[in-house]
Amino acid sequence: MNETIKLLTSHRSYRNFDEAYELPKKELEAILAAARQAPSWMNGQMYSILVIQDQAIRHEMVRLNPGNPHIEKSSVFLLFLADLKRTATVAEKNHVAYKIEEGLNPLLIATTDASLALENALIATESLGLGAVPVGSVRSYVDELKELLHLPDFVLPIAGLSIGKPTVEMNIKPRLPEQAVIHYDTYKDYDYSLIEAYDTTMEKFGEARETKRWSKKFADYFAHRPSEKLDHFISKQHLFHFNQNQK
Repeated sequence: MNETIKLLTSHRSYRNFDEAYELPKKELEAILAAARQAPSWMNGQMYSILVIQDQAIRHEMVRLNPGNPHIEKSSVFLLFLADLKRTATVAEKNHVAYKIEEGLNPLLIATTDASLALENALIATESLGLGAVPVGSVRSYVDELKELLHLPDFVLPIAGLSIGKPTVEMNIKPRLPEQAVIHYDTYKDYDYSLIEAYDTTMEKFGEARETKRWSKKFADYFAHRPSEKLDHFISKQHLFHFNQNQK
């Protein structure tokens, strides 16, 4: 196994960081350079990265999202944005229509671009011997983030990334069985016993922050109607027009 694959397969999320550790500027620049080199659709690079170092801003983000105190305690917090503002400007300068609200594909493109950039940043961080954790819960308070961070139209927060020097060692979390995830040539169903086996595996893993079996956690989560807050925000940002009569 080469060193790159070894790094990828040893991933684990860190949430406890040395608050006194300062990420060297050159290492931050290297992480950002790696993120910017991520693949993107047609080289469109339809994302932006906010480097949030201001402790007052990060403190406010934790107030809005108290379940993730590492946003403030990590060395740096990166916020990855799906960004269709840049191409809106391009359309305006070329005097053509900008019809991204008429379909979901532009938003999916920008979301994918932002996600790939985040993954590159995460891998670069781990290659430097540091730790990180993605933060998807930033989508829970997008209206507040828009005001706090002065986000323009056509921009959507996708996820954050807390980066720092870990103070608590973490074990590698088991993943779903290969047969439940990997398909060859065509999609094939699998025996539900694979899910039951994974429930048992995760119970033995014993992560303290988990209070339900893996299957029960997601059964309960998707049993509820998705929050419309994000839908409304996406509409306000002119990223997609939801037909409320169809909801």
